[in-house]
Amino acid sequence: MNVTLFTTLGCHLCDEALHMLQELQATGKDMDIVEAEIADSDTLREKYGIRIPVVRVSEDEIGWPFSIDELKDFLSSHK
Repeated sequence: MNVTLFTTLGCHLCDEALHMLQELQATGKDMDIVEAEIADSDTLREKYGIRIPVVRVSEDEIGWPFSIDELKDFLSSHK
């Protein structure tokens, strides 16, 4: 499964979201995590600037705040 994490440099919540994804990955969740830096794109900055961290799978997204259990449920719905 391809997972995109919309993030930006210095975002501690983004770091926390990445840690959650990595924790789920380490427990056997099969996924490739790609970090998308929103500062590199006006479009991404406009769309996600105040919403990050945002996790996307296919066309579905979950935005902060979310717990690791909510993230796990979100990812499980995209097998």
